[in-house]
Amino acid sequence: MALLHETHFRTVENLVFEWARAIDENRVEAICDLLAPGGRYTVQSRFNADRGLPLALIDAHSPAQLRDRIKAMRQANIYEPQHYRHLVSGVQIVAAEGLPDGVLALRSNFAVVRTMERDGEMQLFASGQCQDLVDVGGARPCFRERRLLLDSRAVETLLVIPL
Repeated sequence: MALLHETHFRTVENLVFEWARAIDENRVEAICDLLAPGGRYTVQSRFNADRGLPLALIDAHSPAQLRDRIKAMRQANIYEPQHYRHLVSGVQIVAAEGLPDGVLALRSNFAVVRTMERDGEMQLFASGQCQDLVDVGGARPCFRERRLLLDSRAVETLLVIPL
């Protein structure tokens, strides 16, 4: 497993960073291309996850569902213009054994600073842990599952932009 870690660490680390950069640079649609065709993206409180409660703030079961949510964000939702800046740390490959060939389990930490466009107010908007399953066996790496567990049980305002 150590060889697998060395071979793929930079690849999976760059995948995690590209997700954050795409959102921070307002290229949110690009995150859909980072999910596998049957990939799932979930944002859930740690409180619910720890208790096996299924309720999530976002739960897209495919890139198409995520794409629809982003399209609604761009065309239908009304919210104050804002920008995110992700701080990502502690990216680790935590498992490969017991998973399908070419799939790695990752863990990383995140914090998201939200800046309101009009008045420039900044605040720590979200923090938590990413629990990812990444497929490195194909032509390009992609998330089979991207699960963000929020440290907080609540989000102050709407979670319009994906994290």
